[in-house]
Amino acid sequence: MQTNLADFIKNTPEGAEADAILRACVHCGFCTATCPTYQLLGDELDGPRGRIYLIKQVLEGAPVTAKTQTHLDRCLTCRNCETTCPSGVRYGRLIDIGRKVVEERVQRPFIERMKRLVLKEALPRKAVFTAALRAGQIFRPLLSPAMQDKIPAMRGAGAWPSREHARKMLVLEGCAQPAMAPNINAATARVLDALGVQLLVAPKAGCCGALRHHLNDQDAALDDMRRNVDAWWPYVQDGAVEAIVMTASGCGVTVKEYGHLLAHDPAYAEKAQRISALTRDLSEVMPEFEEALRRRAASRERVAYHPPCTLQHGQQIRGKVEGVLRAVGVDVALCADSHLCCGSAGTYSLLQAELSLQLRDRKLANLADTGATTIVSANVGCTAHLQSGTETPVMHWIELIDSALNK
Repeated sequence: MQTNLADFIKNTPEGAEADAILRACVHCGFCTATCPTYQLLGDELDGPRGRIYLIKQVLEGAPVTAKTQTHLDRCLTCRNCETTCPSGVRYGRLIDIGRKVVEERVQRPFIERMKRLVLKEALPRKAVFTAALRAGQIFRPLLSPAMQDKIPAMRGAGAWPSREHARKMLVLEGCAQPAMAPNINAATARVLDALGVQLLVAPKAGCCGALRHHLNDQDAALDDMRRNVDAWWPYVQDGAVEAIVMTASGCGVTVKEYGHLLAHDPAYAEKAQRISALTRDLSEVMPEFEEALRRRAASRERVAYHPPCTLQHGQQIRGKVEGVLRAVGVDVALCADSHLCCGSAGTYSLLQAELSLQLRDRKLANLADTGATTIVSANVGCTAHLQSGTETPVMHWIELIDSALNK
């Protein structure tokens, strides 16, 4: 694809990156076939190829309109198109660049601006989000059915192991997960403790930056990333930990990109590269222990596994969760269209509720067809979103392993 970038972006790092991505696209349209929003809406501009054309026009200096913004907003950033693309087009980065430019040039209606402001200021702050969620859980019966669906039931975390081990790993506590599903990290700590690994939490680490980044507040997102680099560096610098474990694949895909996103910051570029290199999704850590799990745990449960987009498309990790679950005897099945998004996609379920619910209900119908009695996933956003539409228990897959070890 030929490009002729406008002067405002031509000689910038983002411009160079966007130019390379655009030139890689051969507009074959393979991506359209696996785009969830194109499948729902049937509009070329609501598929990757159409959005690539829109972004190209914006970066070449064409007028930017609210219509352009709407089509970019509807993208889930699921990156299914990247998996499908035969040319290796890095669409996820391109849409981040395009959205930022459009955000600067098109003023949203007041209500939309306020909604996005609340999301980007409240969700990444663990204390604020926890207090708001607890209030919602207390007054849940008084809320509308739509709001009740968004608020998960209050859950306990269980005990965090106190034993020390020679092998140590860090885990990102995160911003929303500690309040929504505190047992995920605690279960991870218990499982790893049983396998001879101590899981540590850096007190000053917080939101990975994904929330603000995808809400187009990319400067604030970079500050979130720098804070985490600073929080983890003392553990990393002296080799105290062998990995930084991500129990939410949405956070993992972002932390693995710290090295790229902070590459132009001389104070953080090298550190960020090392942090990204040490980052592992939990499903990348656990296969080492499959034989030990076979000896120590057993489960005959039939479960349906929903692989999050941030794992299978963003991180290109497939098959590892299923392997670990089968190691403890779990009968695990993938549903039809398992490559498609469930509609959670970070704040997408709040900002694009109608499309999100259509995708959720379609995913749940496919998961139900497996006959499984439990649904597992690898990202807290997916588990919460799916649970809002079904009575079937939905949990993180490590919670199932934890349960099997403690039977």
